[in-house]
Amino acid sequence: MPDIGAGCLELRIRDESRNWRIFYYIAADAIVILAVHPKTMRKTPPALIKNCQRRLNLYQSIP
Repeated sequence: MPDIGAGCLELRIRDESRNWRIFYYIAADAIVILAVHPKTMRKTPPALIKNCQRRLNLYQSIP
């Protein structure tokens, strides 16, 4: 998911009632879940992208 940052990916999962989107980042020592969101629109909401970017920046700033 280049809109969030380099190395970020999106997983789409379907259950009985809805589709889910999981945004995550693969680091050398962890898989960081940035957001889990029900897919209700065609396009990812800008607020969700900004929130994922904020969380990724927080993770990457940890020494």
